[in-house]
Amino acid sequence: MSEEQRTLEDEAMARRLQEEEDERMAQSLASTQISDNHNYSQPTQQHYEPDHKRSPPPSSSPFGAPPPSAAFASPMNNSYAPPPPPTSGFVPVSSRQTGDNGPVQMYAPPSSLPPPPTSQESNPPPPVTTPHHTNRLIQVSALRAKDEQKMQNWLQTLQYQYGIYNPELEPEHEADYVCFCPIHQYQQAKWSRSQVQDLWNEAVLYPGEKAYNSNKPYNTSLFSGNPYQYKTISPYFGTFNMGTYGPKRANASSHAKWTAQVIALNDQLNRQAQTAIDAKEPKANIWGEKEKMSGAFNQGPGDKKGAQGLSNGTSEKKGGSNGFPAEKSSANGHSNGHANGSSEKAGLSSEKSSSNGVKGAPPPPASSGPPQTTVAKPEKHSKFASFRKSVGLKTSSEREAARVDKDINHGSKLRQEILEEENGRWPTPEWREIVRVYQEKTGMAGKIAFVRTCQPIQYLHLLRAGYFEPIPVAWANQASNPLKFSIESTSGWRGITPSWRGYEDTAEERLYWVLNHREGSTGTRLKPDFISALNLARERMERAVPPPPEYYDPSDTCHTQHKTDGYSKQVMPPPFKAFDRPETSADDTMILLDVSGSMDFVPQRPRYDRYLVTGYDNTNQPKNKDLAKAIIRRFVDAMSNHDHNFTGYDLTTFSSSARYIGTINGQNLDALWSTIKIQGGTRVMTGWQKVKELHFQKHSESAIHHPIYGWQAGPDTPILRLLLLLDGEATDMDEFELDLLGLSWAHVTIFLIGVDGCPHHHRHANELQRISDVNHHVSFVDAQGNTPERYVTHELLKRHLGYEVTMAEFQDMEVPPTYQEATF
Repeated sequence: MSEEQRTLEDEAMARRLQEEEDERMAQSLASTQISDNHNYSQPTQQHYEPDHKRSPPPSSSPFGAPPPSAAFASPMNNSYAPPPPPTSGFVPVSSRQTGDNGPVQMYAPPSSLPPPPTSQESNPPPPVTTPHHTNRLIQVSALRAKDEQKMQNWLQTLQYQYGIYNPELEPEHEADYVCFCPIHQYQQAKWSRSQVQDLWNEAVLYPGEKAYNSNKPYNTSLFSGNPYQYKTISPYFGTFNMGTYGPKRANASSHAKWTAQVIALNDQLNRQAQTAIDAKEPKANIWGEKEKMSGAFNQGPGDKKGAQGLSNGTSEKKGGSNGFPAEKSSANGHSNGHANGSSEKAGLSSEKSSSNGVKGAPPPPASSGPPQTTVAKPEKHSKFASFRKSVGLKTSSEREAARVDKDINHGSKLRQEILEEENGRWPTPEWREIVRVYQEKTGMAGKIAFVRTCQPIQYLHLLRAGYFEPIPVAWANQASNPLKFSIESTSGWRGITPSWRGYEDTAEERLYWVLNHREGSTGTRLKPDFISALNLARERMERAVPPPPEYYDPSDTCHTQHKTDGYSKQVMPPPFKAFDRPETSADDTMILLDVSGSMDFVPQRPRYDRYLVTGYDNTNQPKNKDLAKAIIRRFVDAMSNHDHNFTGYDLTTFSSSARYIGTINGQNLDALWSTIKIQGGTRVMTGWQKVKELHFQKHSESAIHHPIYGWQAGPDTPILRLLLLLDGEATDMDEFELDLLGLSWAHVTIFLIGVDGCPHHHRHANELQRISDVNHHVSFVDAQGNTPERYVTHELLKRHLGYEVTMAEFQDMEVPPTYQEATF
């Protein structure tokens, strides 16, 4: 080989060696720059910077993509994974550039744009759609609502047909065999719903409770499990049938005894059920950490301070450093009292152990050498330990550990179920804000937080039933909804709360639960039982006095129809006390009128034999519709003179459904009144929903609409001032009162029309008074018999306008407007 060829080969080899050395240097430099000068052998020192503070990699692509090894750290285990091979977005280029520190690896632009950033700031997620949330109680409620109202209407028809006027009584047949009479047809319909009743009871049962169903076909009373079966008599006991094989009539004496027994048994079972479920609540705070839950559950049911102390993160027991009392604290065989020199018993024990078995021997002198190491004694095992283990018997410590693990798992499962139900019911921040405002307006926020923390089992049951959120607007126009379900303790139709016995329906049960869990409520506000409510109504009826003579007017309806020369005695309302701000020109005044069939009936009062209604007697007073029309005319004229609104006020009527009549004033009242039809039932929620829709249609710019809860007023929404005229208790009155508790933008004044000397009227007035005492946005005025219309109008104006209207001002408001003012 020539010298020239040898030189060329040496130069080529040198170039290859230089290229390999350059590549090794470039890879070393790139690795050092990518890892940001961090050592791979110490992953716990890895430092993560925010995206906007992280420096770009050397020679990065023009699209700002991160280096290929930037995301290889695993924060879960503080370890690193080997970098993957280069992707198509970063293509190495064969050419090199020489920088200050040597050659630098270059990257070509990717063939396409990089994926969009995933951070919330740069790419917010799409709006969350409202899911269709359901649970077992919701599903069973939908099944029960299909024929609930049908069965209630059927029962009322039978009661009217057979002359039964007490709603708690059902007709009974003399014959035991099944025939085709209306009573047995109704009984067969109840039997056909026994499976629905079983499903309902399973959905509302609390842990440890047992349900009973007296509506199963051919169910023997011996094994029914119904506690009312043998502890109460029949209200038909000691009576004869109406005819051969005919239905029985209730006996007044048996009915009174049966009523008292049912009331006493309701109270007893309610207290037992509440005590039982309170005892089953977790002993520790399920919202705390698992270690604290374990310590609290380990205290056992007898320690009253365990759950409270551990929920606060502190130990209630004092003594050694291990948290046990001084007399039980030990570590490595040394008594805590001996170590501190404060326990006489521990000192004596130490003296005995150091005397080498000689009684009274002095202790050995202290050694000046190094301390001796105490050898721990091996743990002694019972002779039967292996035998117990072989047959599967657990020691006391193993059983305690198993119990603690079971309680912890139960608390964790309960917490997860609550969170899933809350997230399902209130999926968005807007949804949760509406619920939060509702809880604050009803005054339940603090009590609900307490129940969620200290009574999570009951909280979950009430949460599934919707107790902590507004009433859905769709329920107002439904024939039956979860607030219209009847509660029958004697036959096994259960309620939602542990103390469900004694309520008529689920709406009344929820109403009194809310009243008992409002801020500032003292004691328990119990619903008066049937006997107490009737006695209170009779006491109120005895307080009636003649109305003030200055309100006499010969043009009153009772005088023009020649019913009587004087007025009926009236129960004077309590002195007016203003709570809300007075009425302003921005407020919206509306009228809601009951036009059910009873408004056109001849007024009748019931005849009572003890607590049993035996019939009705006619009274000498105008029909309720005539009195309502007269009060509306006087109210409209007075309000027009007060705020100079001669255009009129919106009038809505309701019975089984609602209807908007129009804007009424003193000029068109007779014409619009002729278009009103008096018929149907009394469902105030239908009219209330129509009134809310009209109000928010006028002021929609200051409110928002929710798909489930309907319109939600804003801070600038005008006040709705509503005059509601009723002639008795509506079927959904409790639902209406419950809805008003969560509203601060509505002020409702109720005028209750009653029959002279009727206990039913005064019982309803007592219920309205209880609601008015706790909800100052609701006020009412009642009148019975032949009514002084000027007196009623004056009292209504005080409460509607929100201030004390003097007699002189009221007389000025009564002056009819001139023709020019009325037609302006």
